[in-house]
Amino acid sequence: MRPIIGYTLGDQAGIGPEVIGKALASPELPQNADYMLIGEYIPCTPGQPTQATAEAAFRHLELAARALKEGSIDAVVTGPVCKEGLHSVGFRYPGQTEFFADRLGCTDFAMCLSGDTLTVGLATIHVPLSDVPRLLCTDELVRIGKLLADFCHRIGKPEPRIALAGLNPHAGENGAFGDEETRIIAPAAARLRSECPFARFSGPCVPDSVYREAAAGHYDAILAPYHDQGLIPLKMLDFDTAANITLGLPRLRISPDHGTAFGIAGKNIASHASTLRAFQLAVKSTLPHL
Repeated sequence: MRPIIGYTLGDQAGIGPEVIGKALASPELPQNADYMLIGEYIPCTPGQPTQATAEAAFRHLELAARALKEGSIDAVVTGPVCKEGLHSVGFRYPGQTEFFADRLGCTDFAMCLSGDTLTVGLATIHVPLSDVPRLLCTDELVRIGKLLADFCHRIGKPEPRIALAGLNPHAGENGAFGDEETRIIAPAAARLRSECPFARFSGPCVPDSVYREAAAGHYDAILAPYHDQGLIPLKMLDFDTAANITLGLPRLRISPDHGTAFGIAGKNIASHASTLRAFQLAVKSTLPHL
């Protein structure tokens, strides 16, 4: 049977309807799936978000989560939302990642971003840089590493190659610049090699070169210890094509890695590359892979 990919329009005063429409009309859209709108179009003025557009965005997220949970869709692509607007109408989550995890009863989840060149999982997300060494732990790296390997497997990598990036310059250089690599990251890599035999894990890898190696095709994904280490190279190489994936859900939820862009809404100049990538990954995740 053909997979059914649901999609929401996000806050419809933004560029969501435009980039969704362009992606669905693209000749690069996979033709071996069916696409279903979750929710409905509402009257609004591009670039002018209102309570009504925020309420519709929230309502459509609820419908999408229910459809994922019930299995009436096989994956969902969510349009960009305005967090300020959502919070003003009762949305009590940091973002869509946490919302979908809660609605689907998932406690084992993480954030991943994937573009045409790089796929990056994040061990820590929106925390001060000074807190990262304290928050890193072997168990958490193992947990997220398994989720990242599972995602790579679901999109067609039968034996994914995953690098655990070091935290410190030169990956600590045997303790000269910090001990997080020997104390936390190396044990995580060893456990992952033992507990996740269908994937190949390397690390701790030197962080100032491992992203170049991944871009050259030596790795399928990287587990980054903190937000900016992973997202600076990703956005340098894949700014237009990166998509945001919630790892760990029984069915994939993915969104373009950009916001509502109210300032250019209605001008027909927004790039749909990230949204198209989201649809492509959504379809890949539903297909059987040998």
